[in-house]
Amino acid sequence: MMKYAIDLHIHTCLSPCADDDMTPNNIVNMSRIKGLDIIAITDHNAAGNCTAVLEVAGDGELLVIPGMELCTAEEIHLLCYFPDSDAANSFQDEVFKNLFPFRNREDVFGRQIYMNSLDEEIGTEDRFLVGACKLAASDAISMVRGMGGAVMPAHVDRESFSMLYTFGSIPEEYGFRYLECSGNCRIDSFLQEREDLRSYGFIRSSDAHYLQDILERESWLELEEKSVECLLDKLNSITANK
Repeated sequence: MMKYAIDLHIHTCLSPCADDDMTPNNIVNMSRIKGLDIIAITDHNAAGNCTAVLEVAGDGELLVIPGMELCTAEEIHLLCYFPDSDAANSFQDEVFKNLFPFRNREDVFGRQIYMNSLDEEIGTEDRFLVGACKLAASDAISMVRGMGGAVMPAHVDRESFSMLYTFGSIPEEYGFRYLECSGNCRIDSFLQEREDLRSYGFIRSSDAHYLQDILERESWLELEEKSVECLLDKLNSITANK
């Protein structure tokens, strides 16, 4: 087993609340500068920039996981991870079918920019990506896992868009083994207040919307090898806390 420095919650400029500098090359290069081994691209309700980031990273030392930060019908944020960009894009198609028919207001929320691997703008998304979709959490979880992916509740230490605060607990029937907490979360202090969560593994992520917010080598995950398959298996493992 090897420990890898991770940041599994990074937004690109496709997320309207993210800085326009969150381009594929900037994200990959900043992650390399910060010494990360594995990152995940998790835009709000979209996965359209995952392919470009994967192309930039290539087969180098930095492993990129295609993903999405889904906002469910219950207004819960779920981090969804996929074996490849095709699966991520297929899930995006399903999410887009379940978005409410609102249009993004660039003057209020910012632009939603699609980019290629050269950091060239190739289009913008008119759908409003930040709001909740019509997919219930249980349906979304089943769908992602059915595509060979893994799901983790996002920033459970926060009150907003958190499964823990929305439901009051993490439902056992969802079968989660890991929970995400914010980059500044003190896990030991958090668990003193939530003893019921000690059976879970915790992963700290940045939720980066700006390049400088991407984590340093401070959050770690033990894997048998550095691969997408191994990471997804780990998140789905029944031995997360052992």
